[in-house]
Amino acid sequence: MTNRVLSTYLSHLFRFGNLTVTDPDGRSSRWGDGTGKPLHIRFNSKSAEWGVAINPGLKFGEAYMNGGVDMVEGSIFDLLSLVFRNGGSDAANEPWMQAIARMRLLYRRYIQNNTPQRARANVHHHYDLSSQLYDLFLDTDRQYSCAYFEDPNASLDQAQLAKKRHIAAKLFFDRPDLRTLDVGCGWGGLGLYMAQHLDAKVTGVTLSDEQLAIAQRRAADSGLTGHADFRLEDYRDTQGPFDRIVSVGMFEHVGLDFYEDYFGQCARLLDDDGVMLLHTIGRIEEPANTNAFIGKYIFPGGYLPSLSQVTKATERSGLIVTDVEVLRLHYADTLRHWRERFEARREEAKAIYDERFCRMWEFYLAVSETAFRWQDLVVFQVQLTKKLDTLPTARDYIYETETRLRQKEQAADHARRSESWGGRNAAE
Repeated sequence: MTNRVLSTYLSHLFRFGNLTVTDPDGRSSRWGDGTGKPLHIRFNSKSAEWGVAINPGLKFGEAYMNGGVDMVEGSIFDLLSLVFRNGGSDAANEPWMQAIARMRLLYRRYIQNNTPQRARANVHHHYDLSSQLYDLFLDTDRQYSCAYFEDPNASLDQAQLAKKRHIAAKLFFDRPDLRTLDVGCGWGGLGLYMAQHLDAKVTGVTLSDEQLAIAQRRAADSGLTGHADFRLEDYRDTQGPFDRIVSVGMFEHVGLDFYEDYFGQCARLLDDDGVMLLHTIGRIEEPANTNAFIGKYIFPGGYLPSLSQVTKATERSGLIVTDVEVLRLHYADTLRHWRERFEARREEAKAIYDERFCRMWEFYLAVSETAFRWQDLVVFQVQLTKKLDTLPTARDYIYETETRLRQKEQAADHARRSESWGGRNAAE
């Protein structure tokens, strides 16, 4: 390999593994100690090679997406797994990479200036993609956030149902008709679950036209319109009060400069005896930049906080942190399901969009899974109240509620099956 900058980076990165790199002139070099699955990548242009050499955090994903790099042997997931298992973030200590990181910090606040107008545009960029795309890899309820694998061998649908059950139990629905706000309600799955199984009066707000239309249709089809009201609305414009507030997979889009405003608004909306549950991706290490590729192409304006950044903002809002759970590896397993499902139906995705989009999505799912599996990303579930005595002092109520909810789910499933069989027999 003639590119000495890239050679320096690769020599510092790969302590183990079996990687062959072919440059645009056809020359090949090997990296690692020769152990493990053989992998082989080929650079198709000098510009792609130099881009990766100088700024791998952004340019490798771009090169793969645009065809500047091809996998000759192995998959993009295999390669990213090897990078992160070798300590890919530590290898970014080359002086020029540190300079790029510092530059990104300088304009991070501009990128994350998520005013209502910019927040709407950011949501449109990702969540208003074709609904057919999400059908290819999500579960049947369209849960687009970390699942909860009570059993490592659970299916994706089972784990996503367990996630909804786990969150609902932490919200402590001790009576019916609790006014419940779902901030960033997605396609309505969690809100409909709370309306159906907990008799909650749910208001779901989203900035996505596609999500809103599907959530409203699902509420109507389920006969839950009276208990589940979905709106196209920025959380900053929502009027309360509410007995319960839940936010799943939305806080990542708030932006660091808006944390205090976010929790301040939640505190204003939450009744004095209310409970809030925040479910968000975060970091177990000190604050850092968002992955450059993800920030540019997948989730513009996104930011993944350290727990210290979350709690600092809650302390100034009047909300009390009453419980914190760290979901380790659950999102890695969720992403594995999504990645494998997308791979199995890749040709359908290509028919909706094109080859470049498929490569972009493959890289997004692969780099996300490997970051959750081998780097510093986890999911935080933070429970908040306004008063110390709002919730039982022992956590047993969470597990007891989950047991009751399982029984309700089974009864509802049995009723659906009976109704289906009854309708089929009548037709016959």
